[in-house]
Formats: sequence, structure tokens, C-alpha cells
Amino acid sequence: MGKLTVRALRAVLAVVLAGTVFVQALMVWTLVSGNDPEDGTLPLTALRLLTTLGMVAAQVALVCVWQLVTMVRRGTVFSHAAFRYVDGVIGAIVAAALVWFAVTAVNAPGQRDDPGVTVIMGGIGMAILGVALIVLVLRMLLAQAVARDVEAVQMQAELDEVI
Repeated sequence: MGKLTVRALRAVLAVVLAGTVFVQALMVWTLVSGNDPEDGTLPLTALRLLTTLGMVAAQVALVCVWQLVTMVRRGTVFSHAAFRYVDGVIGAIVAAALVWFAVTAVNAPGQRDDPGVTVIMGGIGMAILGVALIVLVLRMLLAQAVARDVEAVQMQAELDEVI
């Protein structure tokens, strides 16, 4: 991975992380300070809390991706240490899907006249879970690559003994 690519990706990750922290701070301040323009109505308060939790899931994924990019840059991504960060990304995506399903449930009573919105939101939640499954498949490919790398090192050591 080139230096420009790494720098560009890190810049994007940093901007998104800073943006989510800023929005979280504003939402928490609104909830705690009592300056809620909607007078703390239950659905809006619940949606703010769920949005804050969703941003935490996104932040976990961002930090894990940052660590994986660092490992790629160092050439150590094909190691067992990478699994922790990939598992973190998978967990964050599943958490985001669960938060989305909670948002769908909070929003559903307001959609009685048009239940199609709730069905679409449920479909989006399933799509988010599908992304988690895709990352899980990529994790399996990483496991195969790590196993092959370990095998190659062992074969190289045996070849060095023979020579």
C-alpha cells in the first residue's frame, strides 16, 4: 500500500472520527443540559441516544481500521494480531445493525399509516448484517493467508536446513 493511499485513508478516518465525536458531544450536551428544542419527547430522546450509540460503533470500527492500516504499512497484517482488529470491525458492524433495528423499532409506531418505511428500514438492517458477514468471509481469507504464511516460513526453514 502506497504512502499516499495510507495518508489519504488516515485523513478520511481522522475527519470522520472527529466529526462523530463532535456530533456526539452536541447530542449529549443537548440531552444533559435540558436545552432540547423538542422538549425531550420520548421518540426524539431515544433516537438521540441510539444515534450516539451508533456513532460509538462507528468509532470502534474506525480505530480498528486505523490499526489494520498501520499493520499493512508495517507488513505485519498477515499475523494473528490482525484478527483482533478484524473481529473489532465485525463486532462494530453487528452493533451498528442492532442499533439500527432499535431505531426501526422506535420509529415504527409513527409509521402506522405507511408501514413500508419500517419494512425498508428492516431491510437496511439486514443489509448492515450482510456487510458483517462479508467482513467475516474476509477474515476467513485472512486466516488462510496467515496459515499459508506460517507454512511458507516453515518450508523455508526446512529448505535452509537442507542447503
